[in-house]
Amino acid sequence: MGYADTLFDLTDRVVLITGGSRGLGREMAFAAAHCGADVVIASRKFEACQATATEIEAQTGRSALPYAVHVGRWDQLDGLVEAAYARFGHVDVLVNNAGMSPVYDKQTDVTEKMFDAVVNLNLKGPFRLSALVGERMVAAGRGSIINVSTHGSLRPHPSFIPYAASKAGLNAMTEALAQAYGPTVRVNTLMPGPFLTDISQAWDFGEGVNPFRGHALQRAGQPAEIVGAALFLMSDASSFTTGSIVRADGGIP
Repeated sequence: MGYADTLFDLTDRVVLITGGSRGLGREMAFAAAHCGADVVIASRKFEACQATATEIEAQTGRSALPYAVHVGRWDQLDGLVEAAYARFGHVDVLVNNAGMSPVYDKQTDVTEKMFDAVVNLNLKGPFRLSALVGERMVAAGRGSIINVSTHGSLRPHPSFIPYAASKAGLNAMTEALAQAYGPTVRVNTLMPGPFLTDISQAWDFGEGVNPFRGHALQRAGQPAEIVGAALFLMSDASSFTTGSIVRADGGIP
């Protein structure tokens, strides 16, 4: 193995990724497997998880466990964790990636049910999963938890206030959990900017308009461009990084 291969090696580690069947979660799952990890692909639709898991096993030779779960429902998360440990015996990396951001025209269109759904999925679920997995990581003497946030948590916009608020809470949770689970378990925030995933197909900025012209790179990211930052936080390359925010946002001012 070369120097970089050794630095980012995840051989025989287990990576659990929520929202792992599509978008950035899917990219991170494939990247972890290509670096030697077995993966747990969790999302609400089992068929999507199973399809992704089958592709990962075929392309990388690593094991992939598909698991259907609604991360926003507290009582379903114990089952996910138990299934991961029953299959692999350990979880070395938890990636809290699942999230949602509802579309609305004005603030009074946000219902209590909608607000609660956003907070449940983006904040409450990651807390519960981090608690369940984090304590086992501490007992095992190692681990990395990655909370996937958003640039909107630092630069909120009126069009996604519940989303931004829940992700700002996730940022705060990262710092507290890093203290709670240190020194053996690292907890960090991965903060993407705009990426051209399936969700971006709903964006409408008008023909000929570059909405990213104020960003340093003046464009949105391709999904594969999240991989470098994600592998850094998953692997021992980030052994002295915890309680931190790692931005992959194209230089949002």
